[in-house]
Amino acid sequence: RSGAACTPGDTVVVAGATGGVGQLTVAKLAERGFMVRALSRDKPRCQALFAGDKASDNIECVEADGRDASSLAGVFEGASAVVCCTGTTAFPSARWKADDNGSNNPKATDLVGATNLIKAAATQAPALRRYALLTSAGVERYDSFGPYAMMNAFGVLECKAESERYLREQSGLPYTIVRPCRLTDGPYTSYDLNTLLGGVAGNRQEVVLKQGDSLDGEVSRIAVAECLVQCLTHAETSGAVFGMESTEGAGPGKDADAWSALFAGVVSA
Repeated sequence: RSGAACTPGDTVVVAGATGGVGQLTVAKLAERGFMVRALSRDKPRCQALFAGDKASDNIECVEADGRDASSLAGVFEGASAVVCCTGTTAFPSARWKADDNGSNNPKATDLVGATNLIKAAATQAPALRRYALLTSAGVERYDSFGPYAMMNAFGVLECKAESERYLREQSGLPYTIVRPCRLTDGPYTSYDLNTLLGGVAGNRQEVVLKQGDSLDGEVSRIAVAECLVQCLTHAETSGAVFGMESTEGAGPGKDADAWSALFAGVVSA
């Protein structure tokens, strides 16, 4: 399969579209002319988030749940790219509460659900140009003494690492894997696309990308969403796996050339 760049007008499926990074990614893609198929377990919530006088005709909300493979029938057909932003909390929380499709713990969401999404995309979208998967810093360090071992107490990093391996080694899809450090800025709850698009990360807008899994800082959800969008439009990021953090500085913003320079450090190193 080709890892070619996507262009405005292409259909991009965003899984986890109502989450903190997902909603920003949906808004950014729609703003730039992509046709966005926003997947959510709760379609009314998705429609409410992207509705109102700032709604975009480029966004279609579709109810789907990665934990239930049958709910994914047809959702990837015609897609040029997928951005997967699904995930749950590392430690037991209200988000783990079981529903009709079972638990929302790390195994169910970050392994079974994530893998089901990859399998469905590989089957339904033979011309898929990119599968961008958002995981986490620590996926290569959870078995070492330190904070990531604690974070993995209930298996979240191990499950994310296993879904990464499936995408890289078994799916046959052109992929990009982004491993953000601790997320800041948001998640936003305003039902207004302009709020999503207008957010900034204070003075920490500079971006650091590094191959593998060695960064330990924090990163703005806004920057992560922008990075995911930029990955789809930069063919050279196909096959790249890198960590991401934010630091003091103006940052690349939406500048494609600035992102090209950042990506050069993680695709050629």
